[in-house]
Parts: sequence; C-alpha cells; structure tokens
Amino acid sequence: MSLRLHPGIQNIFLPYSPFHAARSLLLVQLIIAFTLWSLHSTRVLPSPTEIGLAWLKLFNEQGLLLELWASVKVLLLSLLMSTGIALLIAAASTAPIFLPLARFASVLRFLGFAGLSYLFMLLTSDGYELKLTLLTFGTSVMMVTALMAEVQAIPQDAIDHCQTLGMRNWRITYELVILGKADTLLDLVRQNAAIGWTLLTMVEGLTRSEGGIGALLLNQNRYFQLSGVFAIQISILSYGVAQDYLLARLRLTLCPYTRTS
Repeated sequence: MSLRLHPGIQNIFLPYSPFHAARSLLLVQLIIAFTLWSLHSTRVLPSPTEIGLAWLKLFNEQGLLLELWASVKVLLLSLLMSTGIALLIAAASTAPIFLPLARFASVLRFLGFAGLSYLFMLLTSDGYELKLTLLTFGTSVMMVTALMAEVQAIPQDAIDHCQTLGMRNWRITYELVILGKADTLLDLVRQNAAIGWTLLTMVEGLTRSEGGIGALLLNQNRYFQLSGVFAIQISILSYGVAQDYLLARLRLTLCPYTRTS
C-alpha cells in the first residue's frame, strides 16, 4: 500500500508548484529552528537566554540602541549620496564622452578598503567624514555597475519610439533612464542598503572614536563575548528586515505598476 501525501504537502517539495501558505510555512520553520536552537545550544552557539541577557546588558550599559541609531543615520545618508552619484553617472553614460568614466567607476568595485582607507583619510577632515565617504564609495560603485547594465539593456525600439515623439538627447535619457528605470533604481537601493551593513563593521573599525554598532560589535568580538556578538547581530538583522520591508513598500507605492497579479 503506497503512502500518498496531500497535494498541498507534495507541492512543498516540487519546484514551481502552486503553494498558497508560504507565510505559514515560514512561521512553522522558524518555530522548529528556534526550538532546536533552545534545546541544543553549544559553546559555539549561545542559547537564546544567554543572548537575551547579553542584549539587556548591552542596552543598559553600552547604549546598544543609541549606537545602532548612530550607524543607521550614517548608512541612510551614504545610501542617499551613493544613489544620487550612481544615477548621475549612469544617466551621463548615455553620452559617448561620459561612457569611459562610467565604466571606470564600475571597475572600481574590485578595490578593497584596505588600500583606499589612507587616501580617503587624507581627503577627509574627521572620523565621521571618513566613515561616510568610505560607505558612499563602497555602495555607489556597486550601484553604478547594476545601473549601467540596465541602461545598456534598453532596447533600440524604445529609443526610436522616443525620437518619433519628438524627444531628443537628454530628454530621451530622462524618460528612459530616470523615469523608465525608477522601479529598478528603488530595488537597487534595497540591495545597496544591505551591502552597506556588510561594509559597516570594517568602516567603523577604522573610525572607532565615532562609535556605532560596528565598533561595538568589534569590541565584543575582540574579547570573545559570543553572546554579545549574537545579540548585536540579531539587532542588526531585525533592523535590516524592517528596513528592507519599508523600502519594498516604498517601491510599490511609488511604482505601483510593479505589482504582480
């Protein structure tokens, strides 16, 4: 006698199968993972109780949320600056004279901070400017690369259509790149917001006098305070998930045509 699973359960294991309870499935998986974590904590992975106590200690004694807010402010400002810079470079690349500059900016994504920190240190006046400049550089070169790919993927038919409507030169760039790629740009903002958090620890490690959640994380890691490290990482993860959700809602609000049926 063969064992047959309910079609809805079968679909869980089959790629591209219809399934309408994804959120419930995610909740069940989270509950199972948390239960296993609570029952099988090791020296490498602190228990939820230990992490909770460490979080309270960091909150009361080292201003965890204030440090997180300090990092958030820098990241949001760098995100705005990098978005403006990347959009300007990508739009300018539609003119032949600016295309080599745009390609050069894209190639800069291969450079690490280790060799550039001294140069940026000479160009800035204090630790805050250094942190902001490094984060802006790190996220803008990534966004330039993605936007350049989108600009180059614009079909010739779209350009011809704009020309038949009487548009010329920079007006075509405005319509096809600035307006036409607005939804893509907002999606790239979400991605680069996450990239900024991955760069944060390295950047704030160079400017510890300015504080921030990254510097606090490095201090906990230096003294092998694993519970504190996990408490900080969970705080960052929680904020990151909320930030990603809000940016996704912003994209749907400003570009409602991106909604899928």
